[in-house]
Amino acid sequence: MTLILPPVDHDRLFKELLTTFFWELLQLFYPEMPPQLERKSLHFLDKEVFTDVTLGAKHEADLIAQVSWKDGKRRPAWFLIHVEHQSSAQAQFGKRMFQYFARLHEKYDAPIFPIVIFSYDRPHRAEPNRYRVEFPPRTVLDFQFEVIQLNRLQWRDFVKHENPVASALMAKMQIAPQDRPKVKLECLRLLVTLKLNPAKMQLISGFVDSYLRLNREENTHFERELEKEQPKKQEAMMEIVTSWMLEGMEKGLEKGLEQGLKQGRQEGRQEGEAALVLRLLQRRVGALTPMQEKRVRRLNVEQLEELGEALLDFSAAKDLKVWLAAHK
Repeated sequence: MTLILPPVDHDRLFKELLTTFFWELLQLFYPEMPPQLERKSLHFLDKEVFTDVTLGAKHEADLIAQVSWKDGKRRPAWFLIHVEHQSSAQAQFGKRMFQYFARLHEKYDAPIFPIVIFSYDRPHRAEPNRYRVEFPPRTVLDFQFEVIQLNRLQWRDFVKHENPVASALMAKMQIAPQDRPKVKLECLRLLVTLKLNPAKMQLISGFVDSYLRLNREENTHFERELEKEQPKKQEAMMEIVTSWMLEGMEKGLEKGLEQGLKQGRQEGRQEGEAALVLRLLQRRVGALTPMQEKRVRRLNVEQLEELGEALLDFSAAKDLKVWLAAHK
């Protein structure tokens, strides 16, 4: 059964990533900045809403952070960092960034450091980093902003950075088709090395899996390379892979259930879910006996979902035997 996943909510994924790892974003792309700043002073302002008076349209600024200088000698003592995420190309985007800047500057009367993250796959052309107003022979306005255009960055340049933002954003950088399994594996290696808490680990792994979903051939290559890892690291990496598979199954089943009810595919859903659970079981406890496999295939959808969650705690074949005995 093919799992049909809901569309990726780009803005939500990026906002969660950037708010959780804002300091790490600065360390990765602007390493000269964090040493000058008071980390404890960082806090995010309420989302600003700007109205286009000519068109009547409303636009929301994605992320506005307030932070103070460390030495306390600069005036003013604090400034704003405005981060805007763009998941699609847009004409006259520089003008919009200037409008954000002007209105924020008018309201807060403070310096503003503007950053744009372009995350779309195409086009590959370099996006402008300025908005100019000219009155020949003079330039009356030359507004500039920082640009992080992911599809023009090489993932290989970031693989050695022990930084959670690097482990996530590599999934959206310039990747040759044949390198997709390798990049996902490198993201996974880096994620294991970082030793984040479970919530942050799940955030990064979910981000990577959302943007680097491998097809069957790519996944086979990925699994083959994963098997070459040292046992201890492989175990940690497999925990993340298992969570990817279960999360994908859950999302796919939500969509699949909606369509299955309309198309009468409940039986196909059960068979597909059983096949996925059997695959996860083989990775956790080894080969199953023919009788165990038969028992699993006969479970209903609700029991399969329950087993899919329980198997994360399995460490030996006896765990499956106990579980099946309790769910006759």
